[in-house]
Amino acid sequence: MILPRTPAPGGLITAVEPGSLAAYLGIRPGDVLLAVNGRPCRDVIDVRFFASEEHVELTLLRDGRELTIGSSRDYDQPLGLEFANPTFDVDIRRCNNNCPFCFVAQMPPGMRRTLYVKDDDYRYSFLFGHFVTLTNLTEDDWDRIREQRLSPLYISVHATDPELRRRCLGNPRAPDVMEQMRQLAQYGIEMHTQVVVVPGLNDGQNLERTARDLATLWPHVRSVSIVPVGLTRFHRRGYRVNTRDEMEAVLERCERLRAEFTNELGVRFVYPTDEWYLRTDHPVPPADEYDGLALQENGLGLVRDFLDDWEYVREELDGGGKDELDPPARITMASGTLFAPVLRDVAGEFGELIGAEVDVVAVRNDWLGHTVTVAGLLTARDVIAQLSDRELGDVIALPRVMFDHPDGLSLDDLTPDEVARSLGHPVILADLMWDLADEWGDFPFAI
Repeated sequence: MILPRTPAPGGLITAVEPGSLAAYLGIRPGDVLLAVNGRPCRDVIDVRFFASEEHVELTLLRDGRELTIGSSRDYDQPLGLEFANPTFDVDIRRCNNNCPFCFVAQMPPGMRRTLYVKDDDYRYSFLFGHFVTLTNLTEDDWDRIREQRLSPLYISVHATDPELRRRCLGNPRAPDVMEQMRQLAQYGIEMHTQVVVVPGLNDGQNLERTARDLATLWPHVRSVSIVPVGLTRFHRRGYRVNTRDEMEAVLERCERLRAEFTNELGVRFVYPTDEWYLRTDHPVPPADEYDGLALQENGLGLVRDFLDDWEYVREELDGGGKDELDPPARITMASGTLFAPVLRDVAGEFGELIGAEVDVVAVRNDWLGHTVTVAGLLTARDVIAQLSDRELGDVIALPRVMFDHPDGLSLDDLTPDEVARSLGHPVILADLMWDLADEWGDFPFAI
């Protein structure tokens, strides 16, 4: 059957994994997947769900022609398809809230379009761990979550008191989130939650009530991430960031709650993000205090991962000696102002062990404002501006998270190579000290 050349529903296939069922069936990049086992697919979630059977039949559109091919497969044989977009309709579900502290609404003008998208899509929550508010779900969405067991989900709660939460979301019609999560618990859905703490809005006793309310849904609710509000210099809604004293008070309250929940639930349940500890000069918790959770994408445990990695690297360097690493003579490392003190201490030891001079530069965020201190929100132009008048080393190490974009771009659309050309020095990207140590063999100017 020949179909008209109009935009087709389904997912555009961009890659086929060698050795997969799709490769065996002869599926090609450029094909459009329309249905699996006779059921139309809206996104990769449908593909995974419908293709979980022993016999898989795929309906495709190829060169304007519809074809159906299928085969049985082993239980552990991957389907092996990659798509241009995880949601085949391309358009992500938009947020219907008006949070007074929304970070997207504080972006400066003139940036790439995707930085202004206020997404609130439960599908991305399931697929990628994005935090969503559950305020825009339809009855069909609820049915799908139940039928396909879309678990875990990541939920921005901010407050469990319905009226206070509506203030936090700027949405007078926001439903009662506790009722919604009770429904999800009945479906057997695991949930991770977050509270963005805004001084004078949802802190103090309100924060305590929120944590205790959420604890009533344990074990379906697995965690509460406590996140300090982030405000850029473009914020116009009258709020402010937490002071050091306020952060001390939040940490103290969280520690009391963590002790209480450890006795009642067997886990700490409440997890302040790294920023609370760094800005108050408190030591970050050891790894076992995260109760086996992987919440690094929300700023939890990244510093602990870095420090634990450094312990391993330090032991390796103690045993390996300078000649094995063959390092360059001088290294310039840059990071955000929040993490730079931690990095400076470690880099000093690193330099001593490899016989190199290591300089750590704390880069101010002039683009978004100095209250934004994390490395992931640095722009390449701020790095270039603040390093260009310094005496730089043989190589510059930048946080990989600065270029956390599918095309390897910074927030201001520059690549690491463009930074290197601007500064006249090679640039390497690193998350951990092991990344840095592992790069030395690529440089011809080693000592």
